[in-house]
Amino acid sequence: MGQLSLVVTCTDRKIERPDAALCARNLPKGSVKLRSGNWQERLRNATARGGPSLHSLKNLYRGDHWARSRRLVTAASAAGYQAELWVASAGLGLQPVEPEEQKTPVYAATFSTRHADAVATSTEENARWWGHLQAGTGRATLQELGRRGPVLMVLSEVYAGAMAEELMALGEQGGEALLIGGVREVPGVHRVRSDAGLSHALGGTLTSLNARMAAAWLEHSRGHALTSPEAQKAWTAWATATTKPVQYNREPMSDDDVIAFIRREAAKVPDISRTRLLRALRDSGRACEQSRFASLYKRTMGER
Repeated sequence: MGQLSLVVTCTDRKIERPDAALCARNLPKGSVKLRSGNWQERLRNATARGGPSLHSLKNLYRGDHWARSRRLVTAASAAGYQAELWVASAGLGLQPVEPEEQKTPVYAATFSTRHADAVATSTEENARWWGHLQAGTGRATLQELGRRGPVLMVLSEVYAGAMAEELMALGEQGGEALLIGGVREVPGVHRVRSDAGLSHALGGTLTSLNARMAAAWLEHSRGHALTSPEAQKAWTAWATATTKPVQYNREPMSDDDVIAFIRREAAKVPDISRTRLLRALRDSGRACEQSRFASLYKRTMGER
């Protein structure tokens, strides 16, 4: 069926810890434009130094989401496409995962506004950051990918919010564009909302659910154009028959248990965000109310 661009979000899990200079928390205060320019200069300097601290994008990221994202290339090939994988990164812009000889330094930057390495404090600032980053370091825009052929995007809410302008422009172009996840409907882009009710059939963690849904779309729409009526009908029939209401029968935890969990997981993944920790706790079948978890997280991480 020809070329297919696969666009996925990066992950905060990396092959190793970044240098302090490439942690967004250490950027100077100032406007989004100023901070983005400073960040890009740090990236250029680290890249120019070279050495073993540079990694291919293929090997830079870790975790279930990234593993499943990489497998989308195989799923697309089985569906008849010649696929190219792109990663949308708050630290690098939109980048092709291949070729492997293209190296980048380890970094810590995210659009999750509550994270210590958040690049901005609001959706509006995230969008401005993305615009400046794309102008300086991005290798393509969604519109440019759309001119090459169909585009399948696997985006979280925060990334879709930051990339909203490009999503709108992609939709206005016409052509085939499929968004798994996202935050809202985009004219000209077919959106499939994230559905936790499919997780029992697709397996894995909730962090990789959107990538698994994208693979399932490719499988069930095989033989049809990406967003054709036939592909949509095939997906709807399967998803409707497969999805199940999500039931949460989680085990309550004491404060000591929650604190022990936070310490243990933070030791595995330094600087892990509070949101991601709470999601991991709930995914493990245990319960803690959000405001209580926030208080315990602040107390625990403050003690570290």
